[in-house]
Order: sequence, then C-alpha cells, then structure tokens
Amino acid sequence: MSQAPSYKRILLKLSGEALMGDDNYGINRSTIEQIVGQIKEVVELGVQVGIVIGGGNIFRGVSSAASGMDRATADYMGMMATVMNALALKDAMGKVGLIARVQSALTMQQIAEPYVRGKAMQYLEEGKVVIFGAGTGNPFFTTDTAAALRGMEMNVDIMLKATKVDGVYTDDPKKNPDAVRYQTLTFDEAIGRNLKVMDATAFALCRDQHLNIKVFSIFKQGALKRVVLGEDEGTLVHC
Repeated sequence: MSQAPSYKRILLKLSGEALMGDDNYGINRSTIEQIVGQIKEVVELGVQVGIVIGGGNIFRGVSSAASGMDRATADYMGMMATVMNALALKDAMGKVGLIARVQSALTMQQIAEPYVRGKAMQYLEEGKVVIFGAGTGNPFFTTDTAAALRGMEMNVDIMLKATKVDGVYTDDPKKNPDAVRYQTLTFDEAIGRNLKVMDATAFALCRDQHLNIKVFSIFKQGALKRVVLGEDEGTLVHC
C-alpha cells in the first residue's frame, strides 16, 4: 500500500538557475526533464502543485548589459525571463503527460493567461500544475516574495524552496565538510543565526502568515517525492 502524502497542496519555488544544469546560462534540457520527472511523481500521488520560477538563468546572458540600467527596467526584463522559463516548463510537462497552465502577473495574452486567483485555484483542484510567471508584476520584489504571496493566496500547505543544497546547514557544506544540516528550524532561530533561507521580505511574509518552508535539493533524485511524503529530506523552517 502506497504512503499517503503529508501535503495536499504545495508551492514549489524554483530558481531560474536550477534549469541551467552545468551550463553558464539558458536552459539545460536534461535538467528540466529531471525536474519535471520529479514533479510528475508527486502529481501522481494526488498532490496539487503550484510553481513560481525565477529568471536568472535567462537574464544572466544579458546581465552585463543590464548593469547600468534603471532598476525598474531591469526588473521588468527579469520578469519576462521568468515567463520564458514558465513556458519551457509547461512544454516539458506536456511531453510527459502533465497538464500545466501558465499565469503571468504581466499581461501577455498571446502566450500566458493573466494571473487570476480563483482560476488558479480551480486549475489546482482539477489536478493541473499552475506555473506563476512574472513574479509579483512589480519591480523591486524578488521571485522569493512572489512565491510567498502566491503560496498564501493559493492556501498551500507548505512552500518548498528547491535549491542546489539539500537543506540549511550550520556552515557552507562545500567549504566546511563538518557542516551539519538542520532537520528543523524555527523562523526566529533562522533569523537569530543569520541563516539565508530566502530574501528578508519573503521570509517575513511566511513567518507572519505561518507558512512553513522546506528547503531541499531538487537535484537529488526522488527528493521532491520524499519531501511530500514527510520523510527526512531537507530542512523544515516553521513557526
């Protein structure tokens, strides 16, 4: 008998860099297929999945040219990069039989639906994956903050922050082999120990609205499934 998932509805926060693989920028096809495969595993368990994705992998290719830009202009360019990533994810999902919808906080009617909360929740309840593009639709706010907002709006059970490191550590595990992974942390402990879980605005929103965060590595095969099954994977940051 298969184990029941611990969470019915999740919000997965993916950085754009997660799609790069070992490339310097852009989208690595084998990497995106591996990530989509993990998402399919949890959808087949009956978990409702929303995704907020960054755009750093696309924007990195023009970052030197953008260095002297007005901040708001550069941020809008970054938002468009997130929509490009969202479309790539949707395409990869369609190839493995997943039904996905892209909703954008910026109006791009030809390629994405506008973000509508009620419609997004309906899609989730129908078993479709909803990919939220263009961040919050406002400059000066990161996609971490967008993930916190969408997670609260979608009434998710938990936010899952997918990274290259399998949790939050006492020190940088790449530099210090004796660094220890925290299994759990409170928000106050993370703040007190100056642990960089996500940007300060997003972190404060999650803490104030009691939205727990699980930090894990999307590059460990089967890690996402283990997280939703409640197994010891990653680090849980809780109230």
